[in-house]
Amino acid sequence: MRVNRPKPPVRLTRRGRAALVVVVAALSLAGLWLGTRAVSLASASQTVPSHAGLPWVVVEDGDTLWTIAGTVSPEGDADAVARDIMRLNGLKSSLIRPGTRLYIPSGR
Repeated sequence: MRVNRPKPPVRLTRRGRAALVVVVAALSLAGLWLGTRAVSLASASQTVPSHAGLPWVVVEDGDTLWTIAGTVSPEGDADAVARDIMRLNGLKSSLIRPGTRLYIPSGR
């Protein structure tokens, strides 16, 4: 008959403990670096210019970017103004909804 005896606990030498600390520290730093990198990349892709001091309008039923651009700058290029409005507000498409606040380019 075979008797199962518990194995003696693993003992780390001074060098083994130092190596373990270095490995854990390196993994922790790598994880921290990757986490901050992911957050900075995510926030960089969503960066919208500062709106401090810019005038704004509230979208009403029937408004489009081009009607707003024409109202804001009646003698200007509506396409250029609409593109500026999209850029200022971080819009990826020209779809806007009533009640939305849109910042408009100053000096127009």
